[in-house]
Amino acid sequence: MRQISILGCGWLGLPLAKALLTNGFSVKGSTTTEDKLPVLKAYGIDPFLIALDSKSSTPTIEVFLNESKTLVINIPPQLRRKKHDSSTVNEKVFVEKIKTLIPYIEKSTIENVLFVSSTSVYGETNATITEETIAKPDTESGKQLLEGESLLRDNPHFKTTILRFGGLIGEDRNPTKSMAGKTNLENPETPINFIHQEDCIGIILKILLTNSWDEIYNGVSPFHPTRETYYTQKATELGLPLPQFDHCEPSAKKLILSSKIENVLGYSFIKTNL
Repeated sequence: MRQISILGCGWLGLPLAKALLTNGFSVKGSTTTEDKLPVLKAYGIDPFLIALDSKSSTPTIEVFLNESKTLVINIPPQLRRKKHDSSTVNEKVFVEKIKTLIPYIEKSTIENVLFVSSTSVYGETNATITEETIAKPDTESGKQLLEGESLLRDNPHFKTTILRFGGLIGEDRNPTKSMAGKTNLENPETPINFIHQEDCIGIILKILLTNSWDEIYNGVSPFHPTRETYYTQKATELGLPLPQFDHCEPSAKKLILSSKIENVLGYSFIKTNL
């Protein structure tokens, strides 16, 4: 039985773990919440409590990685403001977590790493984006994700594939709910760059099953209506107040393509209409 370790069994990691179990894998999964350990165990996942900013996790990390050949890193930056400080946190909290993790990977049985990143590494731009586009993040989380990507890809002890997902949506997660009824929304003509949870899992499974390592993939559904069209239609379907958009300023035209997912990896998207 093939064993995989998933660092971060949250909104995406947990259903991914369940899909891997269904496909004959043995799964070790981590969480930062002690109450979630029995939940993971109930699904047949070998559970671990790991916080990369805590020294108490050190022996746990070693056991978590032991006997696995593949590690999926699925932890968001989650950069927040400091208490009593109105400025944005600049410390490289996420980067430090990756730096903490890497020596353990080097000493473990891990041969391949799949790093779940984000298309935020490309920054906001009026351009069509492919994997060949130079990443120029303009947010702190994007900058730290890109640095984390480099730290993993440049390490000679294991092979790393980077998977840059667009906006994540699912049956229980859609940004339309937070947009409903709002007015003067910007960028009505900007195309959406979303991906459904089912396709996130499908792409990861395809990478694992085909051993597609040392690659960078953009994970975005080939469905790009404008923000105004998409949010208006979704609000109507959900019975929510319609959002109102401001057409006074020109819209950004950032379009992210996932042709490599289809043409190189050979993956066919499940959710082609989000």
